[in-house]
Amino acid sequence: MIAMDRLRATLAARAPGSFKFESLRPELLPEGGLHHAAVLVPLFEHEGEAHVLLTRRRHDLSRHAGQVSFPGGRIEAGEEPLSAALREAQEEVGLDPTRVEVLGRLDETLVLVTGFRLTPWVGLVPYPYPYLAHPAEVEDILYVPLSALARPGVHRIEEREAYGDLHEVHFYDLPEVTIWGATARVLHQLLTLWSPR
Repeated sequence: MIAMDRLRATLAARAPGSFKFESLRPELLPEGGLHHAAVLVPLFEHEGEAHVLLTRRRHDLSRHAGQVSFPGGRIEAGEEPLSAALREAQEEVGLDPTRVEVLGRLDETLVLVTGFRLTPWVGLVPYPYPYLAHPAEVEDILYVPLSALARPGVHRIEEREAYGDLHEVHFYDLPEVTIWGATARVLHQLLTLWSPR
């Protein structure tokens, strides 16, 4: 738990950044502008090692089909980002919000493909726990050791153009799955805070 305590202190001591969307061309954005969403970055320790819980979305969904993501989704009218992240985690993987110890917030980021402005919240979650994938949304629940993401050669960055600007797109190539996009960008920041150089 020492690493979790260090991360908790790090998150408490920093002011999370907001996405700077001034460089984006408004005419290229989705109708109505960027939509707001929130995710929970669920962490737990198992056999002395830190893990992150991720979901693999169903392959027949209209958005982000088959992609690996954090539990989360669109923020409803009048809803706070943290409440949305906890609600979505309960809906997608059956996690009781009262069992989450919120450690803090990471930087807001952009979901390039669908034009969402994403707020990630880091939470300490129980394990073992009867997590249950929502059959209409989630194909699989993944438990990934942070050490697997930190191995040499696993992380790479490509540059893509979207909404009139160039953006870094992060990838984590694991033997069983590739994690990319906003999820990988959030993981990159998490790992940077977890193991600062």
